[in-house]
Amino acid sequence: MNADRRYDLGVQNCSEVPMKRLNSKSGCAVEVTLSVMGGTWKPIILFQLLHGKKRFGELSRAIPGITQRMLTLQLRELEEAGIVERTVYAEVPPRVDYALTELGRSLQPVLIAMRNWGIAYSQNFAQSEPMHDADQNGASCLPELKQKQA
Repeated sequence: MNADRRYDLGVQNCSEVPMKRLNSKSGCAVEVTLSVMGGTWKPIILFQLLHGKKRFGELSRAIPGITQRMLTLQLRELEEAGIVERTVYAEVPPRVDYALTELGRSLQPVLIAMRNWGIAYSQNFAQSEPMHDADQNGASCLPELKQKQA
């Protein structure tokens, strides 16, 4: 395939997405989506980045239970997939910010739908602690996020 090929993923001027991420043995679009953003930690990381750029430590504190190694691996995979961009600043000590790319921001409706589904499921079916929109410090997880109306 042509290495310069771009994919219509619902965003304009999206960076090239590596072919290995788009190859699905079954041809199933859901499988492709899950290969990019699936797993225990990636959706949570992406949800945190919907608020804007964050440093590694901020992400680590915002996601209880994730190890530094796992956060590093997941961020690296999201960066390779073109979903997250990593910006290193020439400062002492070095500063690194993580932010969603345009392609990553296109996942906002998906992430909000997952959140809403999780709240509805937990209220109706799951016997667990009630869901909330606050992190461990009580800060709102969705202060300024609103799903765009089509």
